[in-house]
Amino acid sequence: MRSPFKTLLAVLPLAASLTVAAEEIGCATTTWKLIGANHRVCIYAYDDPKIPGVTCHVSQARTGGVKGSFGLAEDPSQFSLACRQVGPITLPAKLPDGETVFSEDTSLIFKETKIHRFLDQKRNVLVYLAISRKIIEGAPANAISTVPIQSWGGK
Repeated sequence: MRSPFKTLLAVLPLAASLTVAAEEIGCATTTWKLIGANHRVCIYAYDDPKIPGVTCHVSQARTGGVKGSFGLAEDPSQFSLACRQVGPITLPAKLPDGETVFSEDTSLIFKETKIHRFLDQKRNVLVYLAISRKIIEGAPANAISTVPIQSWGGK
C-alpha cells in the first residue's frame, strides 16, 4: 500500500507543470490604507503554455487592508484582458476548444479567475475569454481579447 505522503510527492511535480505562473509587471495604488497593504490594481503577464508566441496581460484589482496583507481578503471581480502575438505562432495539431490556459484564486474559497482559449478557424484568430466567478453567484464578470494568427518575421 502506498503512503499518502509518497502519493503527494508523486503528484506535486505534475500539478506544478499544469500551473502557469504569472509574471507581475507592476501595481498602482488606488486607495491608501492606514493599516495594512494599500488597495491596488496589478498587471500580470501570462504566456500561453501550448501556443508559444502569445502573451496575455491581465490587470486585476487587489484588496488591501489587514485582510489583504494576510491573503484573507476577497478581491473584487474587476479585471481587464489584452492578449497579443509576441513571436511566431505554431498551433499544435489538436487544440482543445475552450481549454483553461490560466487559473488563479481570488479569494480563499469561493472565487477564481480563469482564462479560456478558443480557436476561430474561419477567421484564423485565437480568442481568449477571462471569467471571474463566485461559486455562490450566477452572473460572472468577463472580458475577451483576440489574437489574429499572422506570419512573424518571415516565418
